[in-house]
Amino acid sequence: MTVRFRLLGDVGAQVRGEPIMIGYGQLRSMLAVLLVEANQVVSVDQLVDRIWSERRLPRKPRAAVQHSMTMLRNALAPAEGVTIARRSTGYQLTVEPETVDLHRFRRLVDDGRAAADDSRAATLLEEALRLWGGEPFAGLTTAWLDSLRATLIQHRHAVRLELVDVQLRHLARPEHTALLLPDLAEWADQNPLDERLAGQLMLALYRSGRPADALDHYQQMRKRLAEELGTDPSPPLQRLHEQILVTDPALTVPRRPRIAVPQQLPARPRLFSGRARELAELDAALGQDTVVITAVGGLGGMGKTWLASQWAHRNLDRFPDGQLYVNLRGFDPTGQPMPAATAVRGFLDALGVAPSAVPTGVDAQAGLYRSLVAGRKMLIFLDNAADSAQVAPLVPGSSTCVVLVTSRRHLSGLVAAHGARVLNLDRLTDEEARRLLATHLGEDRLAAEPGVTAELLTCCAGLPLAISIVAARATAHPDFPLSALAGELREQSELLDALDAGEDLVSLRAVFSWSYHALSAEAAAVFGAVGIAPGADIGLPAVASLTALPLARARACLRELEQAHLVGQHAPGRYRMHDLVKLYAAERAHRDTAAFERVVDFYAHTAYAADRTLAPLRHPIAIGVPAEGAVPLEFEDDTAAAQWLTTELPNLLAAQKLAAEQGLYAPVWYVAWSLDTFFRRRGTYHDGLTTWRAAVAAADRTNDRDAQVMTRRHLGNECGGLGLHSEGLPLLHGALTISEETGDLPGQAHAHHMLASLWQGRGDYGRALQHSVPALRLFQDVGLPVQEARAHAQVGWDHAQLGMYEQARTHCEAALTSARRHRDREVEADALDTLGYVAHHTGDLSQALDHYRRALALFREIGHDYIEANILERLGHTHHALGHHDLARTAWLQAIELYRAQRRAKDAADLRQLLDGQSTPSRRRDEC
Repeated sequence: MTVRFRLLGDVGAQVRGEPIMIGYGQLRSMLAVLLVEANQVVSVDQLVDRIWSERRLPRKPRAAVQHSMTMLRNALAPAEGVTIARRSTGYQLTVEPETVDLHRFRRLVDDGRAAADDSRAATLLEEALRLWGGEPFAGLTTAWLDSLRATLIQHRHAVRLELVDVQLRHLARPEHTALLLPDLAEWADQNPLDERLAGQLMLALYRSGRPADALDHYQQMRKRLAEELGTDPSPPLQRLHEQILVTDPALTVPRRPRIAVPQQLPARPRLFSGRARELAELDAALGQDTVVITAVGGLGGMGKTWLASQWAHRNLDRFPDGQLYVNLRGFDPTGQPMPAATAVRGFLDALGVAPSAVPTGVDAQAGLYRSLVAGRKMLIFLDNAADSAQVAPLVPGSSTCVVLVTSRRHLSGLVAAHGARVLNLDRLTDEEARRLLATHLGEDRLAAEPGVTAELLTCCAGLPLAISIVAARATAHPDFPLSALAGELREQSELLDALDAGEDLVSLRAVFSWSYHALSAEAAAVFGAVGIAPGADIGLPAVASLTALPLARARACLRELEQAHLVGQHAPGRYRMHDLVKLYAAERAHRDTAAFERVVDFYAHTAYAADRTLAPLRHPIAIGVPAEGAVPLEFEDDTAAAQWLTTELPNLLAAQKLAAEQGLYAPVWYVAWSLDTFFRRRGTYHDGLTTWRAAVAAADRTNDRDAQVMTRRHLGNECGGLGLHSEGLPLLHGALTISEETGDLPGQAHAHHMLASLWQGRGDYGRALQHSVPALRLFQDVGLPVQEARAHAQVGWDHAQLGMYEQARTHCEAALTSARRHRDREVEADALDTLGYVAHHTGDLSQALDHYRRALALFREIGHDYIEANILERLGHTHHALGHHDLARTAWLQAIELYRAQRRAKDAADLRQLLDGQSTPSRRRDEC
């Protein structure tokens, strides 16, 4: 937004970051009244009453109001979209409410109170409170403004109390709670009679391991209330005091488990029937002393996943430590089986491993996975495996785990190497098949036409998938006799007999065709399109773009397909097909190049929009307009953007691959660029490496010189993040050389900036400075202020690490000013971190604490947990230097926990040594 109005502090306005001169106090009072009542008509009488007291009432009040309005209109002329209009009874200032800090504050508070979880609520309430820059309407004095000011201050106090309640619920670890104490104690001193605040401070002290201090604060509060108000503490405060005295467990927030308890099983089959013998065999497999592996085999459509899911849900109590599930897509008609490495990565995510803590190598990832499940009573459900080689890396070594595998192939390698038991599924018996059909259609309907029922079951050949599809067709027409449906199926079967060459599709093609030809023309087209879509599943907006249909019509078609059991909605708005159905759908699809372009553009442009939401100040690339019919999504906030990227990541990677295969090269690097911020904040540099390597390959297939330079630059940067300096340096130097030859100054600046980062990663700050300084100069020359701020922060850090503290402070203060002007939280946090480092090393320890705390809050806000751990360690050193040994210990313990979660074993061990008093760790300079 280019316009900002401030009421929570000095009343004022800014346009594109530059202040507007409003003039004298009376005019600012007039603006304040209009902004408080934004988009509402304020009568002239109300304006006069709110701005002038009776003693200072002007001789001609209405003329004074009119004159003030003229001056305000002139002052606000540069503010686009802001108008002051004369109405019949008064004046109305029209403005976007979000541009007025008071209205934004109220909206954020309302959203925070309505948030579904404490983390989101805390984020919103903190953002609301940050809008306050002092007393509302500072310097303005009228009776109305004074009254409103007092009300707003009380409101702010109440919101702060709500935020603390949320934080006390949300912060499970004692060391986290301890970080609230300094501010809580200061605030309690300023409000000595606020019993709710006293209770919050007592609870925080207790949870931080300081129950004696909590009890002492209660006694101080009790004495103060008696002396000043002649009362006793309120019943809630007395109750809290008693709970602390008896160490009531209810006061302790349950500690979050170090490892998550995943619950990934597919939904329990709704109409399961039969398979009693097979279920008993699976039960018998339990109780062995070694890891239990059962491989369920059989033809496609035989009900392997159906059986395994039913058994798993019946035995949930045997797996209290969680259930992992993955569809290995061993027979996916649209692509290769899932690599075991991808499955391991998914399991590590489900087990709560921070993305930045995932090792780069596949073997290391598998080792970490096995160590996490060792000794835990878990079910590992590996569905639709291609072969034994795909399964082997996913088999844990712990005898406490049960592994359940389904596959269409006999997994002899798994039997030989791991002693797996094999359970081969045959077709349902006639009785089981009839019973399953009866669960769908009802016994009465089958009994009415026994001969026709037998014919339908013969056509289904005992395959549960075929029976469910036939049942769906019959359920869609409950008034039709089964004989009419059987006649249609008989006709389709005769037409497709010649096509039934594949073992898996024996009888199924006829069933699929029967259902397919019963679809409306539009639903049939959607069916074929989904069959060739990239990825294992697809969301409704992607289907709409793929088919160039409005959302409502796409949803209606998917509902029709769902009712026919041709797609399943496994999550709200997300659909997938059985792989045999998808194979048939792909056969029926029109190979429409335009459809490929639309779906690729949907993913690429939506990912781009998500990145612009996560990092709106990032220097953009030219991405053009999406193909006609593709309708990319937009996002309201960071949370929505990150959630979409997390959900759609497999499909984005599949869309990038499809784009390369179809010769749509530009979207390949669009996707890589759009995932860059997301990967960096998660610490998943190896994922970035893969996408940028694909982008470089695509750019090299074109004559787009800019794309070739840009993709090489980013690939070099990813290599630097992974320590692949021998690969990254030539790429970055090559990009720099090309940019110099073509006179591309922004390209030169970005290349220098990334080279500086690479040398920082190697700990060579002298070499880093040789690139960060030219990057800063070039960003200044080409007029890119946001990138200039980042470069200032980078130069400042290099200087600080070289002991050049004055130069570091100068650059970081410049970065800080610019970052706050542009609302760049990441650069602001970087600059504050370095300023904290400089203040610590120049003896201003109090200032260092302040800088580190602010940096820590910002990095947590944007999800940079890797850097959060580093700052906590530095914060601990500053506390220790000040003699705050308890606070230092708290910060270091928290840092150690994050280091361990991130698999930074040496960092954790070094800091543990310091805590144990064994030695002073030799830390890398960029981490102290």
